[in-house]
Amino acid sequence: MTGRPRRGAVHHVELWVPDLARAERSWGWLLGELGYRTHQAWEHGRSWLLDDGYVVVEQSPALSAPTHDRRRPGLNHLALHAGSRPQVDALVAAAPAHGWSLLFADRHPFAGGPDHYAAYLEDADGFEAELVAG
Repeated sequence: MTGRPRRGAVHHVELWVPDLARAERSWGWLLGELGYRTHQAWEHGRSWLLDDGYVVVEQSPALSAPTHDRRRPGLNHLALHAGSRPQVDALVAAAPAHGWSLLFADRHPFAGGPDHYAAYLEDADGFEAELVAG
């Protein structure tokens, strides 16, 4: 951690996933590319840390359903700053090898509007990551 976090900053996000190995392959790669480092590992989960916040993926024994649907109530997507436009483009090019597919390909990279350069990726379990160019 890098000192006292700013009030209101996200402390962590926890995603409950149906398959930990698949989540490690997709989320572990993406978070690593964005500068996160491996933080914790336990039987049912992993976490990656960046500054004062971290992301957890966990295959909890308490899961109440076998699948995630981002269109149901709950988490729709996780939006992350992803660097420059060329850096976002490089992530999009590499993403399929790590279990991600591009959403809204017909409108990419402006699916969020003409002034919002971003990539919307979906992993094999239906979790979405929005990679925003700054």
